[in-house]
Amino acid sequence: MSIAPTPPPEVRRLAEHDLDALHALYAQLGLEGHDTPRARLSETWARILASELIVHLGAFIDGALASACHAVIVPNLTHGARPYAVIENVVTDAAHRRRGLGELTMRSLIAHCWEAGCYKIMLASGFGRSGAHAFYDALGFDRTAKQSFVLKRPAEVRP
Repeated sequence: MSIAPTPPPEVRRLAEHDLDALHALYAQLGLEGHDTPRARLSETWARILASELIVHLGAFIDGALASACHAVIVPNLTHGARPYAVIENVVTDAAHRRRGLGELTMRSLIAHCWEAGCYKIMLASGFGRSGAHAFYDALGFDRTAKQSFVLKRPAEVRP
């Protein structure tokens, strides 16, 4: 008895119908705000999809979202008026980690950023995430090139 080969993962831009799968995947990041009302998520997702400056990519296995990341392409007046990119929310489903899906998705996103004319790509990662840091190192990111700073909105002024 022969076993049918598994189809390769498909990497594509996320679409309107991918919101629920993406939101479920983001739950694995353990970030605040996972209880955001559906109407607000849908409204924000529509704004994201309408922007030519934001790209969300996902890797799908048998039609199911298994890995995702996104980049914002930032117009810029320096460096010959070339944009730069900021990557955020890199996540692979726990059941599919260590199989190359994150790398496939990130390399596709990086290629998109270069094709958009970006002169650099930045991302930030929490200090304690050494596994993620090794992953970013292997992709060619230089952890010593810049210092990242974060300022969070105070709780008393949240919308």
